[in-house]
Amino acid sequence: MVLPIVKYPDPILQRLAQPVTDFNEELHALANDMFESMYAAEGIGLAAPQVGVSKRLTVVDLSFKKNREDRLVLVNPEIILQEGKQHEDEGCLSLPEIRAKVSRAARVVVRAQDLEGKWFEKDVETLLSRCIQHEIDHLDGILFIFRISMLKRDLALRQIRKLQRAGEW
Repeated sequence: MVLPIVKYPDPILQRLAQPVTDFNEELHALANDMFESMYAAEGIGLAAPQVGVSKRLTVVDLSFKKNREDRLVLVNPEIILQEGKQHEDEGCLSLPEIRAKVSRAARVVVRAQDLEGKWFEKDVETLLSRCIQHEIDHLDGILFIFRISMLKRDLALRQIRKLQRAGEW
């Protein structure tokens, strides 16, 4: 089922998401719905707060449905190692039409649980690293516009207010 994507300034997007403790069918269903919602919105990553659920769950698929093995589910993820630097353009399904260059680690090692509750580690670089960092930020209540300069953030927020006044947000 395709779930509606929550847009900024909804308060759930700026709250710390709650750890997942129940690894059950409800969690599996939520992850599947999140993949469907992400694909419908033409995204490559989605965090549970973006569909109005305050849980530490995120889904990622850089292949955008082309390779089922590329689908990644991260439950209760945490970054345990960061190195290098990349400065690239980012966008967000909760901030449509807003894009900005954001500095992130070039490589991260993430520790997370799968849908069964089993812990694993994944060493990732470049775009996958950027996407995972972006989604974990969502779980921590941080939007990418809060990782850019104050001037660029003010311009983005002004653009959002303009879209809201026009009824397009």
